Amino acid sequence: MPEWLVLILAMLAACAVVVLITFVRHRTASEDEDPSETPDVIEYMTMWIGVVYAIVLGLAIAGVWEARVAAQDHVQAEAQALHEISERVRVYPPEVRDRIRSDVNAYVGHVVTTEWKTMVDKGHVTAQGDQLLERIRADVTDYRPKSDFEAQAYQPLVDQVTAADQARAARADSTGSTMPGVVWFGLITGALVTIGMVFALQIRRTTRELVLAGLFSALIAFLLFLIWDFDVPYSRGLSASTGPFLDLFPHLKS
Repeated sequence: MPEWLVLILAMLAACAVVVLITFVRHRTASEDEDPSETPDVIEYMTMWIGVVYAIVLGLAIAGVWEARVAAQDHVQAEAQALHEISERVRVYPPEVRDRIRSDVNAYVGHVVTTEWKTMVDKGHVTAQGDQLLERIRADVTDYRPKSDFEAQAYQPLVDQVTAADQARAARADSTGSTMPGVVWFGLITGALVTIGMVFALQIRRTTRELVLAGLFSALIAFLLFLIWDFDVPYSRGLSASTGPFLDLFPHLKS
């Protein structure tokens, strides 16, 4: 099911539940109930519950967004390091240069096709990707420079291999969920309590109050969906992409 459809259904469901509960509560309320006599302490508590929950939602959204940006930065750093390796080996002999570039292309091609799908479906990188990167490391580190010019390029190439390895490790660590289960429990429970406190104010079945209550519940549903969508940086709709690899290695698009 498309994620935009999930969002629409979740928001509609939240509105429908609020409206349904309002109608049921209105029908079961006693005849002498006066909605205008809501105790001040309930209004005070409702206000503070809403404020606290809004802060929690804001922190959660900031956390998952920061994790998503960091995940994309890992991809950018890895792609840039591999691109530097591919470009800097131009000072090496043709057979060495071509072998290293071929292995870099094989690794990038594996990442943007096979490994990325594994990350999305299973939440981890592949062993073959580790082997391909290790082959690049061996290509670079095992070569013995035959001139001062090649020797000057050797250490920067080794540093770029290390940078690619570190970025890959960071990417692997970012494949899972950002928010722990206990945080999700708090977010969902807080949403139920916050929306439930609306009924403590004894809202009536007027169009204005029903619309406001429905919009309020739909907004909370949207924010929870946003957190869920950002929660796994590489797997959902607004996820990190393979764009940096394809931008720096455009020949792999074909």
